[in-house]
Amino acid sequence: MYKAITLIILSTMLVIQLSGCAQLQQQPVEQISDALTPGIFLDETRALIPEGVELREVYPPGIELTKVSEGFRSKLYNDAAGFCTIGYGHLIKKARCDGTEKPEFKSGITEQQGETLLIEDMDWAKYSVMQAVSVELTEGQYAALVDFVFNVGSGNFNKSTLLKKVNAQQHAEVPAQFRRWIRAGGKVWQGLVTRREREIDLYLEGTAIPRLLPQAGEELPDIDIRKGESSN
Repeated sequence: MYKAITLIILSTMLVIQLSGCAQLQQQPVEQISDALTPGIFLDETRALIPEGVELREVYPPGIELTKVSEGFRSKLYNDAAGFCTIGYGHLIKKARCDGTEKPEFKSGITEQQGETLLIEDMDWAKYSVMQAVSVELTEGQYAALVDFVFNVGSGNFNKSTLLKKVNAQQHAEVPAQFRRWIRAGGKVWQGLVTRREREIDLYLEGTAIPRLLPQAGEELPDIDIRKGESSN
């Protein structure tokens, strides 16, 4: 009798635990409508970084810029494109979260884990800036450009007037070029407007570069970060 009762109790507890796990797994994943997929994950030109390449690291203010701009979320979420994401914009897959994600993601991550993922994710942006820019950059300039590439993708950066201005060392004209990249999906996003200003502040940090305004008659149309400059 004692064994039978014990077995019934244990069986009941197991059912309750399994039911709780099922409910946990079935909880809907939040959709974040203003969280844009980082451009580097959408980059058709993205490839493996050649073995032996030593990447220039981004200094702490640059890491903070990207962290603040991306925002941290400890739990899985679907971004504006409906892609499964976590942490500081770390793309898990180009599809909605469906419960097939790795256990460490399903249980959530810490901010430290999120930062580690972010720094790894930024490697392609670092490499892209190092490959595309032919002039010496300050720590702030490098960090600002890495954040920019992380956001818009290396393909868009490589074809941009912004890059041409940097390589021509026309640094006073760079802020106006940053400010053009504020659209996504055909509309202006306040988050992109704010991000561009942060990048400008970092780019000009510690320099005497003036913030030149566009010359009279000069047209600088807004650019969609998903289409790039050549499509405008």
